Amino acid sequence: MSESLGPLERVDGRWALGDARRPRRARVEFRPDGLHAIARDSRAEVVPWSRVMLGFRITLGGRYPRGVYTQMGVLGGLPGPFKGRGGGYLHMTVRHPYEDQELFFDRHPRWYRTKDVLVLQSVMTQLVQDGEVHRLGDPDWTARMVAHLSTFDGWATTGALRRAVAEALEAAGPPSTGAGQG
Repeated sequence: MSESLGPLERVDGRWALGDARRPRRARVEFRPDGLHAIARDSRAEVVPWSRVMLGFRITLGGRYPRGVYTQMGVLGGLPGPFKGRGGGYLHMTVRHPYEDQELFFDRHPRWYRTKDVLVLQSVMTQLVQDGEVHRLGDPDWTARMVAHLSTFDGWATTGALRRAVAEALEAAGPPSTGAGQG
């Protein structure tokens, strides 16, 4: 079973965006009550699942690149002095109050395939649209979903992503009882 999809990785039974294995690294953990953005100094900000609306976008290397990567986002995944440096952002719109929010995470030293980042964004956005984003707080359900999506090997077209996400959501089945509700 795959333990990662782009910047999403399972660490100690919990799923997180970013490098949660190295000390003093920023990450965004998926927990039953919502997204926990843990800063390098261990301060945490919680975004309850019920606040998330309009889907997600992931950027690597900077806040607002034209695509997924900025120049630093590319360099951080290549061999050399920049390997594993820099970070990324999880962008979303939240309600109560309505605002755009960005949660920072440090990148892993490994390369993130653009296709994996796009698949991850697609499934997270679909869950928001379906009113089921809280499922990401169930680590076993997320593991089943990631295992299915990690086998996606097609072109990352809108239609192909939509089909892959629908298949992954069906393959993952129902969440564990009570996990991630909120």
